[in-house]
Amino acid sequence: MAFKGNFEKRSKEFEETVVEIKRVSKKTKGGNQISFTALMVVGDGKGKVGVGLGKSKNVPSAIKKGIDKAKKKMIMVKLKGRTIPRPIDYRKKSAHILLKPAREGSGLIAGGAIRVIASAAGIKDLVAKIIGTRNKAMNVWITWEALKDSP
Repeated sequence: MAFKGNFEKRSKEFEETVVEIKRVSKKTKGGNQISFTALMVVGDGKGKVGVGLGKSKNVPSAIKKGIDKAKKKMIMVKLKGRTIPRPIDYRKKSAHILLKPAREGSGLIAGGAIRVIASAAGIKDLVAKIIGTRNKAMNVWITWEALKDSP
């Protein structure tokens, strides 16, 4: 027996990746108010990538809001073949990242936060290093800003 229901069919033009889901709570007079945040990365694999943070009382709607915000904040990353055109050294607060172009076929040699953004943007060859902070969210945002501000 086939299931007959209304399915929301979304086009898979974008690759959607959940980077981090956090449970957050706020102390109020009536007790704890629990909600969730979802950090999402969205990319088309051809140079467009976006990052968004969704907040909601439940996880699925936080993910949906994160995807919607990421699609609104999409940037176009400059590519030279399968890699970036020049090295990028970017600092903000305690975060410091180094992105270097790599030879074809060397792959993504990068930490988790940079790897997610690079693969969503369609960068296939890259050497990268995260210095200074282990905060996933900060590393994702700093990588996104570095790619946005690169000349």
